[in-house]
Amino acid sequence: MGWQTSTRVMKARARNHTIDIIVEMLDGWRRHLSGRNASLLAFFTFLSIFPLMLAATSILGLVLEDNDELRNRIIDSAADEIPVIGADLKSDPDSINGSLWVVVVGIAGALWSSTKAFVGLQGALDDTWEVPVDDRHGMPEQRGRAIVGLLILGTAQVGSITITAIVNAANLPGISQLLVALGTVVVNIVVIASMYRFLTSASPSFGDVWPGAIMAGIIFSVLHYFGPRLVETITKNASDTYGTFAIVLGLITWLGFVAIGTLMAAELNAAIVRRRNAGPYPTMGPEFDLPIRA
Repeated sequence: MGWQTSTRVMKARARNHTIDIIVEMLDGWRRHLSGRNASLLAFFTFLSIFPLMLAATSILGLVLEDNDELRNRIIDSAADEIPVIGADLKSDPDSINGSLWVVVVGIAGALWSSTKAFVGLQGALDDTWEVPVDDRHGMPEQRGRAIVGLLILGTAQVGSITITAIVNAANLPGISQLLVALGTVVVNIVVIASMYRFLTSASPSFGDVWPGAIMAGIIFSVLHYFGPRLVETITKNASDTYGTFAIVLGLITWLGFVAIGTLMAAELNAAIVRRRNAGPYPTMGPEFDLPIRA
């Protein structure tokens, strides 16, 4: 018998709804192998960073050719989300050259490569919602939904810039940073809720995913603030020879924390839905020997 089905834990779950949800969330993390999925998601995200920035830079260079200021602000904002190496990913959109077909093929290849992280997230969320393998989306729809994820992420960057511009225009220096931080948290919550809603073969409603989205949005905002400090701590004593490896290690560590927070919050959503559908536990009698899930 696992700890989650022990008599003491079952009694605590029957008495307190919050404890019931927390235990169900942790048990879901164990059963769905979400720790493994978080590691894979962090790795796929690391591999997607460079082609994603290449694709974003190329597309913005074509679409916003006559608006250098907005184009550069979007690119800089996106690069600033990545600790330490973000500055190195900022490139000059004016450097794009060659024939139209070369640019199109290059952008298509970069977009295909950058969707790997979103495909990995779909698999992890399908595990969380316990979607049977045969009922999961095939490769074409997975990639299509990954493109939707990219569009959501791009829209969020524009939203963050808009919030910052509005706050700065209001000329409220005393609380401007607080307002920007709160606006960023709200944008993160909306983006993550959209990811939870659309990047899975299950059919959760927005009402089903808001609790985890709020949790993940706050976690991501905190990690974004401490990310540079984390990477700097890992790399500050690295020699010149191993400095690059230390940066990679620090970045993957940060991405690992982001992935863990994202999937743990997804487990929270699934746990709430499972317990809502199963109903409350009995408070006495031999029914405590029943399994956790109805």
